[in-house]
Amino acid sequence: MNKMMLHMEGLAVLVLSVYLYAVNEYSWGMFFLLLLAPDISMIGYLVNNQVGAKCYNMFHTYSLPITMVIVGLLLSYPLVLAVGLIWSAHIGMDRAIGYGLKYSTHFKDTHLNRV
Repeated sequence: MNKMMLHMEGLAVLVLSVYLYAVNEYSWGMFFLLLLAPDISMIGYLVNNQVGAKCYNMFHTYSLPITMVIVGLLLSYPLVLAVGLIWSAHIGMDRAIGYGLKYSTHFKDTHLNRV
């Protein structure tokens, strides 16, 4: 049940991020171009599992994109807001399909399950 709630939470973040992105009428080309950009952080796994997990988790927690959304709103920076929403959508999408934060033991070991 708890795992399902985390998946639903991710789906809610994805839907809300896409909705806010659409309401602001940002470029869909930019959305699809940047949607998978946080996955570049997996390059850390070329070093080892510990570095890979740290890099991946840094780009797959909500703290940085939410900060971008807040800064974009408060300072009226549409590009910062758009990128923050895309980034949040990516994390929500990952959580909705079962990809969670990584443990340093193995790439497939996440806080949601073993992928």
